[in-house]
Amino acid sequence: MLKAHSRLFEHLMLAADLAVVATSWFAAYGLRFYVVGPPLRTPEIPPLRDYVLQVVPILIVWAGAFHWFDLYRPRRIGSHVSEWVDIAKASTLGVLVLVAVMQFAFHDYEYSRVTIVYFWGLSIVAASLLRAGFREALRAARRRGYKVRRAIVVGGGRPAADVVAMLKRRVDLGIQVVGVLGDKREADGGYEDVRATLDRHPVDVVFVALPHTEQGRLPAILDDIGDDPVTIHFVPDVYGLASLRGGIEEFEAIPFIHLRESPLYGWNRVLKRGFDLLIGGACLVVATPAMLAIAAAIRLTSPGPVLLRQERMGLDGRRFELLKFRTMRVDAEAATGPVWARPDDDRRTAVGTVLRRFNLDELPQLLNVLRGEMSLVGPRPERPVFVEDFRRRIPGYMLRHTVKAGMTGWAQVNGWRGDTSLEKRIEYDLYYIERWSLALDVKILVQTLYRGFTNAY
Repeated sequence: MLKAHSRLFEHLMLAADLAVVATSWFAAYGLRFYVVGPPLRTPEIPPLRDYVLQVVPILIVWAGAFHWFDLYRPRRIGSHVSEWVDIAKASTLGVLVLVAVMQFAFHDYEYSRVTIVYFWGLSIVAASLLRAGFREALRAARRRGYKVRRAIVVGGGRPAADVVAMLKRRVDLGIQVVGVLGDKREADGGYEDVRATLDRHPVDVVFVALPHTEQGRLPAILDDIGDDPVTIHFVPDVYGLASLRGGIEEFEAIPFIHLRESPLYGWNRVLKRGFDLLIGGACLVVATPAMLAIAAAIRLTSPGPVLLRQERMGLDGRRFELLKFRTMRVDAEAATGPVWARPDDDRRTAVGTVLRRFNLDELPQLLNVLRGEMSLVGPRPERPVFVEDFRRRIPGYMLRHTVKAGMTGWAQVNGWRGDTSLEKRIEYDLYYIERWSLALDVKILVQTLYRGFTNAY
């Protein structure tokens, strides 16, 4: 019965699509010749009957293109955006075929290129709006219990819990969970009960949502389902395997699951670098008088160099020389070796205490930013000797090196700096990387002005 209903909706959707496509063709004609368009080369408007001749080829071509891009498959679980992209692709293909048909089969008629362009745009917009309205009407009906499909979820842990929560939250999808099969302690049955459940209940959809530790059960589960006429959705445990920004992409018809990927590639990288150069350069110009005054104060009050040059680890684990105003004695680590600074560190100079209090010792890192070794915002860079220790003790520590180190970061503006929990700092660093955006960078910089200068020691 459900299959028959699906075919009925497919036919209705096809008829509606073709109706809006034909309407778009005539609307493009009217728009071009009666509303807006470049001046005509002849004083006479082309007769409408010449354009009526194209309606049948257009309907045939668009019906084929829409089927080619699979626009009539059930899309209960899917976004409007992906459907609109497919409509745009189908319409573009349709226009290219239409132009070829006009050249070879209707070469005696001269059709307006502007009309064709208008038609291309109108057909995409009209079909997309039709689909959006149609889907929303269906979802409204499903909220009222119309055309509900029954489903079981096979799996456990976070994948299965996420699927169940999503289906309960999205009543508009019209999918009712009648059972969860997995760990018997927290489900309605075990993995071995799949066949019996399908025999006992009318099930339309099976969600297989296995934790990655249970992936070996998949062949047996599929064998139990057999050739039952049910829809099967496999939900990979990407988050159980992925350590950073996991995702799925199809290339040359092969699905790739990205388990680890930096957010800063392509235009994102260009955008962030441009932001660093623009804002970093402006900050350096503004800060130059203060930096000269600080340099003079260090030179007059403490023997030794003005700048501290210290090896740090940045993007992809590459090492670079970080610049800071020197705040301690020249021989500060002669007896102890590399150690972290303390709030009451007696190795500091008088000027250094003030600089640390307001983070002014970090200002020379604007030069690191302009040289491309650092960014204005990112995880704070650490010394290699500490990195080797931290990576052994803290899972996921090295993932912070998938982006450039920053002068300030999400962890720092939230109070996780200095002698605080490394685990929390890494948690906040990874949160930043997973959710990076230019807006987040701006937010962190603004918060740094209010918080960063007062949380240091």
